[in-house]
Amino acid sequence: MEILGYIGALLVGLTLGLLGAGGSILTVPVLYFLFGIETELSTAYSLFIVGLTALIGAVPNMKRKTISYKTAIIFSIPSLTAVYLTRSYLLGAIPDNLLEIGSYTLTKDIGLLLFFAVIMIIAAISMINQRKIVDPVYDEKQHFNYPMIIAEGLVIGTLTGLVGAGGGFLIIPALVVFAKLPMKMAVGTSLLIIAIKSLVGFLGDIQTGQLIDWSFMLLFSAVTISGILIGTWLNKYVDGKKLKGAFGWFVLLMGIFIIIEELFFEI
Repeated sequence: MEILGYIGALLVGLTLGLLGAGGSILTVPVLYFLFGIETELSTAYSLFIVGLTALIGAVPNMKRKTISYKTAIIFSIPSLTAVYLTRSYLLGAIPDNLLEIGSYTLTKDIGLLLFFAVIMIIAAISMINQRKIVDPVYDEKQHFNYPMIIAEGLVIGTLTGLVGAGGGFLIIPALVVFAKLPMKMAVGTSLLIIAIKSLVGFLGDIQTGQLIDWSFMLLFSAVTISGILIGTWLNKYVDGKKLKGAFGWFVLLMGIFIIIEELFFEI
């Protein structure tokens, strides 16, 4: 199972490198099902792994100058605030037993995993649909839709804090629509935003005294980073748009599997 787990870690990085978004949605299932790490701790590890991997993935975009730092800062402020508060306070305030129906008890761990599965399905549908977003003309004097940016940042930050995923499938369209960034620049900027908010969210876990297995987490991260570097290189030769639809179907099936497994075949 550990071998499969590290193959999964490589796949997370590979898909991030190829698609620019979506790969991090696999991190929690890999940690939970293949390494047997409980849900809340899996989301904490995921924040660090996704944040570090996204930061490494952002470096080539920095060199290519396909990152809008001003946009990254404006989008990051509400997002990192939400993810930090979620990890520091909201997650700990959720009761251990969410719901009791007869002999069945919906625990916090199962509830978080089911919520994560729903996010996976939403992400999968967005990847499968692949609605064409028209690249806007980039203007250095950008006019930001601040109310929408703040709202989007708070929602994405809270989701990231709860499930440990980067949320690139939501961030990239927002950058194109609300910041008028071309797609290539939106992908690069998204990686930097994901890195900032994920790592800040992980600080919330350290603050709450979450026990961290640093040797395991760093090894997992190293494998994932290897994957994103390979994926970034393969991106020159592979059509990411075609892969995105197929990957979306895979994520959709994974989300449905988690819901069925946790509700009807709980281990």
